[in-house]
Amino acid sequence: MVLSADLDRRVEAVRRFNRFYTRKIGVLGEGLLDSPYSLTQARVLYELAHRERPTASDLVKDLGLDPGYLSRILRGFEKQGLLARAASAEDARQRHLTLTALGRKTFAGLDRTTRQQITALLEPLSEPQQSWLERAMDQIEGVLGKGSAADAAAAPVAPDYILRPHRPGDMGWVVHRHAALYAAEYGWDESFEALVAEITAGFIKNFQPARERCWIAERDGQILGSIFLVQESASVAKLRLLLVEPAARGLGLGQRLIDECLAFARSCGYGQVRLWTNSHLFAARHLYQKAGFRLIESESYHSFGHDLVSETWALTL
Repeated sequence: MVLSADLDRRVEAVRRFNRFYTRKIGVLGEGLLDSPYSLTQARVLYELAHRERPTASDLVKDLGLDPGYLSRILRGFEKQGLLARAASAEDARQRHLTLTALGRKTFAGLDRTTRQQITALLEPLSEPQQSWLERAMDQIEGVLGKGSAADAAAAPVAPDYILRPHRPGDMGWVVHRHAALYAAEYGWDESFEALVAEITAGFIKNFQPARERCWIAERDGQILGSIFLVQESASVAKLRLLLVEPAARGLGLGQRLIDECLAFARSCGYGQVRLWTNSHLFAARHLYQKAGFRLIESESYHSFGHDLVSETWALTL
């Protein structure tokens, strides 16, 4: 049983941390990060940028916002040319919400500023300090995310993994797991391992942190998956080496990795993202299509010990 004095002390500790953190990340001003948008408006923009045509009801439910307050925010976005609405084919009373090209550009700028601010917050810390901070935040989210039984039933379940940048040793894992999984699941030979090794070596040698990124999904110190975004030209980026471990499939991890990749591509100002895959990789192709990619080229070829059909997919941002 928690004593009253202990609970009071912990309440004050949480309030003290909240005061410190909100001051540290700059959310107390009239506009978030010197932008014309409040914290709530910026969060709604984030949700619109990362969801597939949500409705206002979806946002009210998932964000816990007052319907009238959200309605005013959305009307403001429409007046600024950031938001478009389209009638739902399933329910004429509902309107699907999508960001316009200006809306995506506006979000990308806000997202870029946010990333720069957090980078500046983390860079002075050592690697062990950054890792400790990452684990601590993950633990806080895990504890507070449980909530009550009613909250758990009503709210989306928070993922039990984290996404982090690559570290020394990660490229070896990427090569090993691609080679092992593709050999086990598709019978591909060691020439595929050589290709993945070439790609990861090139990524490390030519890495441009401002324009390229690798995401590693991790749970309790175990790597669950990866994805890369690399620059092909000033306006075109390539999505590469998406992989989700069999034990982590069904968690929505593949979609999450693609979403993070595309959000970063938008924040960098790329106009298009391309990817290369094969026609029989049905699960990956489904994820790409769901994210908005379209098949633009296919070609029969022989490689990795098999007759295959290569495919190039593209998404205009």
